[in-house]
Amino acid sequence: MDSLKNRVGIDVGGTFTDFVMFMPGADRLVSHKHPSVPSDPSRAVIQGLAELLEMTDTTPKQIGAIVHGTTIGLNAILQRNGARVALLVSQGFRDVLEVGRGRMPSSLNFHAVKESPLVPRDCVIEINARLDPQGNVLAAPTGAELERVRSEIRALAPDAVAVMVLHGYANAAFEERLVTSLSMHLPGVSFCSASSIWPEIREYERTLVACMNASIQPLMQRYFDRLEAGIASLSIEAPLFISTSNGGLVNLRTARARPVETLLSGPAAGVTAASRIAVAAGADHVVTFDMGGTSSDVAVASGGQPEFTTRTDIGGLPLILPTVAVEAIGAGGGSVVHVDAHGIIKVGPKSAGAFPGPVAYGQGGKAPTVTDCYLVIGILDPLRFFNGKLALDVSLARAALLDIATALGLDGPQAAEKAAWGALRVATAGMGAALRKMLSTRGLDPVDFTLLPYGGAGPTHASFLADEMEMAHVLIPGEASTLCAFGAVLADLRRDFIRSLRCTLDARSMDELRQCITALEDAGRVWVAEEKRIVESVSFQREVEMRYGGEAYDLKITLPDVDVTELDEKFVAECFHRRHEALYGFRDADAPLRIMAVRIGVIGHVRPVPLPEGAGQADEPQLAGRRQVFLHDGWHDVPVYDKATLGPGFVIAGPAIIEQSSSTVPVLPGWRAEADRHGNLRLLRAGQSCS
Repeated sequence: MDSLKNRVGIDVGGTFTDFVMFMPGADRLVSHKHPSVPSDPSRAVIQGLAELLEMTDTTPKQIGAIVHGTTIGLNAILQRNGARVALLVSQGFRDVLEVGRGRMPSSLNFHAVKESPLVPRDCVIEINARLDPQGNVLAAPTGAELERVRSEIRALAPDAVAVMVLHGYANAAFEERLVTSLSMHLPGVSFCSASSIWPEIREYERTLVACMNASIQPLMQRYFDRLEAGIASLSIEAPLFISTSNGGLVNLRTARARPVETLLSGPAAGVTAASRIAVAAGADHVVTFDMGGTSSDVAVASGGQPEFTTRTDIGGLPLILPTVAVEAIGAGGGSVVHVDAHGIIKVGPKSAGAFPGPVAYGQGGKAPTVTDCYLVIGILDPLRFFNGKLALDVSLARAALLDIATALGLDGPQAAEKAAWGALRVATAGMGAALRKMLSTRGLDPVDFTLLPYGGAGPTHASFLADEMEMAHVLIPGEASTLCAFGAVLADLRRDFIRSLRCTLDARSMDELRQCITALEDAGRVWVAEEKRIVESVSFQREVEMRYGGEAYDLKITLPDVDVTELDEKFVAECFHRRHEALYGFRDADAPLRIMAVRIGVIGHVRPVPLPEGAGQADEPQLAGRRQVFLHDGWHDVPVYDKATLGPGFVIAGPAIIEQSSSTVPVLPGWRAEADRHGNLRLLRAGQSCS
C-alpha cells in the first residue's frame, strides 16, 4: 500500500456492492455502487472496480491498495452451508459441542430451541492427547494412534479439520505439532488448531471458534482466489487487504489463515467510519444505524471509539473474538411486507435481496418491500433512484401494496398508501423495541445520543426511528450509502492477541504479567513488520481480565501504553477497584484479585484519510422541485432540495425531502435540517440546537 497512491475500499452488501476511492494526489474521495451478484460476489467486485477506474480516469498502476469487507463467511455460518468439517478432540471430550454451556439460550423463553452443533457428533474424533492447565503433556499420541486418526479422517472425507486438545491454550506448540503430523499425510484437507486461532481458556468457546474457522476456510480460500484473479485481470498489482470484525484490516495471508476474524468485517468498518465522522462533527455519543437491503444494524460509539465486545452471537453460537459490538435490530430496505394468518401486518425477516428485489425493480418480485413503501408514499423519486441508473415502477409497487391493504381490510383511494405507511410504522416499532433493549442493557438513555444513519436505506429511515426513540439529533454523513466502504479506506492494520494467565495478583505475578505483555507486543510487532512499507507508527491497546477471588465473571481493565516497568501491583489493583466500583457501586479492597487473561491489540497506523468537505456553496436552500408525499393520514405538498447545491449553514423546516448521492432524506414535520462544513446533514427536533 503506497501512501501516495489511490486507496480503494469495497463493501459487499446483499443488494449493492459499494466502492470508495481515496485519491491523495487530488485530496478527493469518489464513491460508486454496483448491483451485487449473490451467486458470485467477486463478479460484482471486479465489474464495479473496472467501472470505478473508468469513471475516475485512473490507471491500474495508480492503485496503491484495495481494502475489502465481506460477510460471505458470516452468511455461510448462518445458513450452515460451509465446508464439511471434522473435529479432533482429547479423549473423553467428544460431546464438547453437544454439551456447550448446559444452559438455556434465554432464561425468559421456555420455548427456546438450542442451536444444533456446528459439527455433528459423528464427525468428532477422539485422540489420546492431553495437557494439564500449565501446558505440561499428560498424554501424547503414539504412531499407531495417529494412523488410526488419519484413517478415521479419510473415512469421513472432510474438507477441513479443527483440532482441540484439552488445555491447548497453555501449550499451543503441542497442538501445532499434532496438526503437522496429521496434515502431511492428508493432502487436500485444511487443518486449524484452536490455540492458533484464539488461545483462551474456555474449551467450548475455543473449540467453536476453531470449527467456525475450519467451516469457512475452504469457501473463503476459493473466494480470495477468484478475487485475486479478477483484480489481476484488470492489471492491478496493488496488495489486497481484508477488513476484520475488530474494525481494522489484515493482509490477505492472515485473512486466509484466520477467516473467522472477517465475519463482521463490513458492519465493523461502517462503525469505524461513523465514529470518526461523529468526532469531527462534535457528536460525542452516537448510536450508529446501518440500514441496508436485508437488515439493520446498530452500535454505540463514544468519544470516537466504538464499543467492543468479546462475546458475540453468530446464529445462536457464541463467538469470543474481539469485535465491534454490532447488533441487528430489524428490517432492511428489501425486507418483505406481508400479512400473517391473524390479519396482522409484518415486516421481515424474509428479504427480497438483490434479485428479484423490491416489486418496483420490475424483476419479477411479487411481495412488496420497505423500499416499495417509501416509493408509494412519495419519499423516493422513481426516476432518481440509484443515481438515476435504476428506474422504479410505482404502479407495480402500488398494486402489490394494494393486495396488502385488501388483506388488512383497507379500501378507498388511499388504501395502498395507508398500508405502506402502516408497514413503515410496524418496521420502525420493531427497530425501536430492539434498540431500547440494546441500550437499556448498557444503562444508556437514547435521548442522550445522536443517531448516525448510513447504508442505502439508513438516511431514509433515520427520522422515523429518531421519532420513535424520542431522540433529538440525527447526523447523516454526506456519503452515507457507501460508509462501510469508506470505513475500509479509513482503517488501520489491527490484530488482537491473548494469553490466559490465571494467577493471584501479587509481586510475583506482576513479573509474569509484565513478561506476558512484552511477549504479546513483540508478537504484534513481528506481524505489523510484514507491512512496514505502509505503517507510519505502531501503538498497543492493553487489557487485563480480572475478578475478585470467588467471583465467576471477569472484568476488563485498560492499562496505559507505557513501559511495562512502570506497571506495579498497586496501580493494577487500583485500576480494577475503580472499574468495579464504577460498574457495580462498590469495591472490596481486602479481597484477593485474580488475573485471568491478558489481551493486546496491536495497531499499525497508516496514512490518515481526511474527511470530505461540503461541496455546496449556497447560503440559502435552493428549491429543486416539489412532490406529493403521504404522511400519517394524508398527502402533503413537500419541497425537494438537491443536497449537492446546499452549503454549510442552510436550514430547512420539515416536511421536506433532501436528495443526496444514492440516498433520500425525509425531514418529517416537527424537524428541521441543517448542514455542516463536512457535508453532513443534521436533523434536529424543533426547539433543539446543534450543541
